[in-house]
Amino acid sequence: MGGGARSGQAPAPRPGPTLRLARLVTELTAPAVLVPVLMIAVGWHSAHGGVAGLGWAVLAVVFVIGIPFAYIVGGVRRGRLTDHHVGQREQRRVPLLVGLCSVVVGLILLVALGAPRPVVALAAAGAIGLVVAVTVSHWWKMSIHSAVATGTVVILALTFGARLLLTAPLLALVGWSRVRLRDHTVSQVVVGGLVGGLVAGVVFAALR
Repeated sequence: MGGGARSGQAPAPRPGPTLRLARLVTELTAPAVLVPVLMIAVGWHSAHGGVAGLGWAVLAVVFVIGIPFAYIVGGVRRGRLTDHHVGQREQRRVPLLVGLCSVVVGLILLVALGAPRPVVALAAAGAIGLVVAVTVSHWWKMSIHSAVATGTVVILALTFGARLLLTAPLLALVGWSRVRLRDHTVSQVVVGGLVGGLVAGVVFAALR
């Protein structure tokens, strides 16, 4: 989810090659892309490369991103939402609450069915992140793109080793794309990244 820095009232970004690059980066690093990749990586690692881990990851993806994103797409098609990034802050609350409910249900299922702890920890981190996003979005439009991207880097580093922190410079590219598109201000990108990194570093690290 991304969108206009001032409830869709920001002036249109200047056209040019950098605008096209910013749009590409934004789509490739959207939560709907990063979360499934992260879930599959963590699930696979939790089962030591076994197929069972991928099964747990798919189950988690359905509730953590599948159902919430389907709701957003449906809202766009019905005209209730402006775009699949939910660009207007005023439109974010309901999709985020739907996402939170879906993640909580998925988390309960994962625990009840005996999913590996890292997969449960990742779903729990997602739930806490959504609670923060719902709360902040009531007043201010924090960048969820930056939050998820930063959380992804932190969780990958915790799972596969500190060498994955070498991907951290890519976070600047994500932030630049959100500002270039005038979907967010620099402060919204920075705060989103800090929140995402903190939630991942504390919740996932504690529960895995």
